[in-house]
Amino acid sequence: MVTRILEALAGFVIFVISSLGLPGIVLLMAIESACIPLPSEVIMPFSGYLVSKGMHSLWEVSLAGAFGCIVGSIPAYYLGMHGGRPLIEKYGKYILMSRHDLDLADRWFTRHGEATVFFARLLPVIRTFIAFPAGVARMDMRRFLLYTFAGSFPWCLGLAYLGMVLGERWPTLREYFHRFDLLIGAVLVAGVVWYVYRHLKHRVTE
Repeated sequence: MVTRILEALAGFVIFVISSLGLPGIVLLMAIESACIPLPSEVIMPFSGYLVSKGMHSLWEVSLAGAFGCIVGSIPAYYLGMHGGRPLIEKYGKYILMSRHDLDLADRWFTRHGEATVFFARLLPVIRTFIAFPAGVARMDMRRFLLYTFAGSFPWCLGLAYLGMVLGERWPTLREYFHRFDLLIGAVLVAGVVWYVYRHLKHRVTE
């Protein structure tokens, strides 16, 4: 089932980039950065493959990918700020999130927002959703966009370079990144379990 989904997404990515060129890369990476799990591990390597065919330059596709990340992050950021935060403030207690947790998130992004956004943009899975919590925490928008680009550009450049080097064999990257996605997913699940356990234990001891 997962393999079929990945193949369908890969087909969609290839169709869009083949049809639209660089604007297609911008569009797809914007979707990926707007909390919609469209794999950049397919978008950028295929773009790199097109570089190897002489259709674009490595810098063009990398900059297009990073620019798309910025475009897609903006609505996700504002969704977190104007949509997610009020919902958490009102209904957060039902999912074990308190105003205290929001205050902690605010302080974290104030002190470590740059590093958090930068390194999150270098990680599969996490990079797709980082804009939303940054918006919830009301991280400074200019800093957010700056570090979104700073983290997204090397990610896009690296993937495009691998696609360029591999050429016709670029689809083999999907297998390796899929395994890494599963590892990141397992870590996130473990983090959620720990978070729930900590909050339930805190409630019991109150």
